Amino acid sequence: MITGKNYIGSKISAEGNVTYTTINPKLNTENEWVFTEATEAEVDAAATLAAEAFEVYKNKTDAERALFLRQIALEIEDLGQQLINAYTTESGLPEGRAMGERGRTIGQLNAFASLLEQGDWVQATLDLADPKRTPAPKPDLRKMQIAIGPVAVFGASNFPFAFSTAGGDTASALAAGCPVIVKSHPMHAATGELVALAIIKAAQKTGMPEGVFSNLNSKGITVGEQLVKHAAIKGVGFTGSIKAGKALCKIAANREEPISVYAEMGSINPVVLLPEALKARGESWAQKYAASINMGAGQFCTNPGLILGIASTELDNFGKHLASYIDEQIASCMLHPNIHSAYETGKQNMLDASETEVLAVKLATNGANDGKPTLVKVSGEAFLENKDLHTEVFGPFSMLVACDSQTQLVEVLNQLEGQLTGSLIGDSSEVAKYSKVIDALRSRVGRILFNGVPTGVEVCPAMHHGGPFPASSDSKFTSVGNDAIYRWVRPVSYQDWPQEILPAALQDDNPLGILRKVNGFYTKA
Repeated sequence: MITGKNYIGSKISAEGNVTYTTINPKLNTENEWVFTEATEAEVDAAATLAAEAFEVYKNKTDAERALFLRQIALEIEDLGQQLINAYTTESGLPEGRAMGERGRTIGQLNAFASLLEQGDWVQATLDLADPKRTPAPKPDLRKMQIAIGPVAVFGASNFPFAFSTAGGDTASALAAGCPVIVKSHPMHAATGELVALAIIKAAQKTGMPEGVFSNLNSKGITVGEQLVKHAAIKGVGFTGSIKAGKALCKIAANREEPISVYAEMGSINPVVLLPEALKARGESWAQKYAASINMGAGQFCTNPGLILGIASTELDNFGKHLASYIDEQIASCMLHPNIHSAYETGKQNMLDASETEVLAVKLATNGANDGKPTLVKVSGEAFLENKDLHTEVFGPFSMLVACDSQTQLVEVLNQLEGQLTGSLIGDSSEVAKYSKVIDALRSRVGRILFNGVPTGVEVCPAMHHGGPFPASSDSKFTSVGNDAIYRWVRPVSYQDWPQEILPAALQDDNPLGILRKVNGFYTKA
């Protein structure tokens, strides 16, 4: 079933002469499949077809699009063990992780289907006319969200299902009414092709227009650049490095018609340890954070890479316990030899820094690409003086920073770049004493946790997975949860339109039965 070719709609195409293979990082060997990179002509064909599909797809009802999303979920499930095997072969991640991530992906698709079936997501707002208003009559104004057009989605290396071909970006864009072109991630192209075929089958079975979804292979950066530059593309979803995300944002901004890139790029997810909590439960938190640091070989965007506290005997003891529990962790395979190599380089830079004290570094592992959990410690003063210590090390790495006072702790937080998450470990009785710390932490993050670990992102309406730059390119939007749909829509107001030609969501009698804001009040009337 794996062809190694591109899907332009349902058409299989391989016009180029650039080929590549994926790697089994656990065995450190090439996989058997050969993939053909898309040509510029194939990129253009996919984008042009997506623009044509948009004219039909944007007028599909919410119920029709919901049926499409639910069918995608069924087709993915029907791939069974073949899909799981491709995932584990290309990622080095265990089968349990593959099963869990597939479940999350199916759950996301069904969640957006439910959102469409509810219908309120269009945010219908009606301000009715008042012809008797003085000094000027009030016009009739009605507003709702509409799809922006074809969207380019970049598959992520660290989530071959949930942030890739049929992941949250694709699911939310299709829910909004936008055709999607995926630039498949080269590290798991076979997994991506199987999922792409599931989406295309679902589109055919539910009567969606040809070109509502395409999947393009790419070894390097060329295909992605061509996609973002193409005039038919109206938005971009990206999860990856800061360097790549910033490059895509620049390309999108320099187009004749600039477009938005919704990029999730990097985060070290600071954790603040308050003194009373350390005294009462320091060892317990050390055990939990050792597991969190090493979870998935540290390859989560919410990995706790920075732990902050005020210098004390309790903080020293916490560091010793954390180092001990990290030593007990089992090193696991990283996603690719290149990612493993980058981790080793970044980790070594931290180990070599004159300011750092090495608390734990695992040396012996079984696999060539295993990520070795590592913990270092620095003073707050050293952290403030050396901005290189603020750099994310993608993998099972964390840094403990001992600040000399609450004032210095606040200063450290204020100097951090934007982050996806921030965690506060404390007793409720002491929190009031650290209001400035909490304010500083909250100002740098998109999600703030109390007495928890940041790894694990719940998919629900209240989740915000984004944060100040460079955690994401636009902190107002989330890439996880129902509100992810608002990246792919824009508001349109209708003024003084006749009832019979208004969209159903804006008609007086509310034929869809959705919740709307009418003259300032929410109602289903």
